[in-house]
Amino acid sequence: MLFINLLLYFLFFCFGTIIGSFLNCLLYRLEVNKSFVFGRSICPKCKHELAWNDLIPIFSFVFLGGRCRYCKKRISFQYPLIEIISGILLVALFWYAGPSIELAFLAFIFFCMLAIFIYDLRHFIIPDKILFPLIFVTFVYVVITNSIVLPLLSALGAALFFLIIYLASKGKWMGFGDVKLAVFLGLFLSWPNIALGLFLSFVIGAIIGIGLMIFSNKGLKSEVPFGPFLITGSVIAFFWGQEIINWYLNLLGFYV
Repeated sequence: MLFINLLLYFLFFCFGTIIGSFLNCLLYRLEVNKSFVFGRSICPKCKHELAWNDLIPIFSFVFLGGRCRYCKKRISFQYPLIEIISGILLVALFWYAGPSIELAFLAFIFFCMLAIFIYDLRHFIIPDKILFPLIFVTFVYVVITNSIVLPLLSALGAALFFLIIYLASKGKWMGFGDVKLAVFLGLFLSWPNIALGLFLSFVIGAIIGIGLMIFSNKGLKSEVPFGPFLITGSVIAFFWGQEIINWYLNLLGFYV
């Protein structure tokens, strides 16, 4: 039984790395405004089409010494890193949900969030081509599996909160992409986890922001994408939200 479980985790890790390889392709093609459905993968440096043995997740990077087979230029470490993270992520989701429809839904959600995290971190943009399908799929799943009222109110409340910040700062403190991202997060987390997720996002953002001001040249006016903080806080709230809320209530003397 232990061997079968280990084999399953290994297979899910391998499949996760394949999804990570696709995410790398998706992120690059979004950046250059190219279809990620059609066309062969190419080296972003020399534009040479890549063979199948150039595209084996993790191993191709290792065997090629981190360089393109054709132009010998360095391959960004982002590629194997995302593949490794994706493999670990799918294993974690399989451990959490088991073989189920929920696993398929969560895999779609978390891999889309990973893509948004990386793209916003690099380009300061939350791509609608990922975000709108994410909102739609989450809405449909919630309608099918749960009552939509509380998630919908959570989505509207979170979006309104960020919209007020966006309008009050004229887009200087918060981008409109964060407003749209809040719609998804409200649907996905619902109440009260959405409140915890937003709170953690601001705490993490403040800590990182102070660290950047202390240890780098970034000042108060430097632009820092907030999407990665939102996603990080929301992931924590999803996995450990109830435990954190219960701990806080117990701390206040409200026993649950």
